[in-house]
Amino acid sequence: MAVDKPVIAIVVPCYNEQDALPVSVPRMLEILDVMGADGLISPESYVLCCNDGSRDATWQVIADLHAADARVKGISLAHNRGHQKVLLAGLMTVRDKCDAAISIDADLQDDPHAIIEMVKLFREGDEIVYGVRSSRATDTWFKRTSAHAFYSLQRRMGVETVFDHADYRLMSNRALDLLSEYGEGNLFLRGIIPHIGLKTGVVTYERAERVAGESKYPLSKMLSFSVDGITSFSAKPMRMIFTVGMVLLLLDLAVAVWVLIAYFRGATIHGWASLMLSVWFLGSLILIGLGVIGEYVGKIYIEVKHRPRYAVAEKIW
Repeated sequence: MAVDKPVIAIVVPCYNEQDALPVSVPRMLEILDVMGADGLISPESYVLCCNDGSRDATWQVIADLHAADARVKGISLAHNRGHQKVLLAGLMTVRDKCDAAISIDADLQDDPHAIIEMVKLFREGDEIVYGVRSSRATDTWFKRTSAHAFYSLQRRMGVETVFDHADYRLMSNRALDLLSEYGEGNLFLRGIIPHIGLKTGVVTYERAERVAGESKYPLSKMLSFSVDGITSFSAKPMRMIFTVGMVLLLLDLAVAVWVLIAYFRGATIHGWASLMLSVWFLGSLILIGLGVIGEYVGKIYIEVKHRPRYAVAEKIW
């Protein structure tokens, strides 16, 4: 699906990024200028900043950037809906206004120069191009270990994701049309997009420090994100509960045989410690099982209501 001089939309989800946007958006415009001068893209290409109900002056900064350069567009959600939903809102806004969209965070930790290689692969026929980190040498030991555990756990749970890829990617307008058909309210784009199944490519890059502001993904959010990803795409946790239950049933039968033998031999031992440990152990397993099942039931409850995933309050175009 090669396109000569495609219209490219750079989609930037923003939450409290008033300090980062004045630095990152001009950098992205420079990338568009370079590609335009090289004849890679159309001069109608643009940057769309998507405000996720920020509490600071992010929306005013977007308006000021638009006044300085009309290639900067903006949408603002009525409420804070989270990174995945504001990103989807941006992608759905541009899907009929571009040949391909590239999503990148406002903090510029993802190298914007990789956009040039993504566009080249798109012109050669790739409809989804993933930005993948070449290494995690700049991460702390904890960040590197937890990230690898995150991807490994998802794979073991049957979730198809791209290792060391976040939400830095290019998608053709055909890929965006197919993405629009996925109607779930519990969004995990890193798992949904590999399911689309079009021709894909990969561009590697080195991850840098944030240009400004603070990380929006502390450990608690990363854990919640991982749980959402697993429970949205895999039923393995419930199968694991069933497996554990069967193993405990076999152990229970074995213990029952031992108790009966000891009873008829008159060698019964009244042990408080072993009884209490067993009760606490089984009680913990039951609560864990109920929690996992509750996670799935909660997702079903949200999905069957079919509420809108986001509401766009304002646009700057």
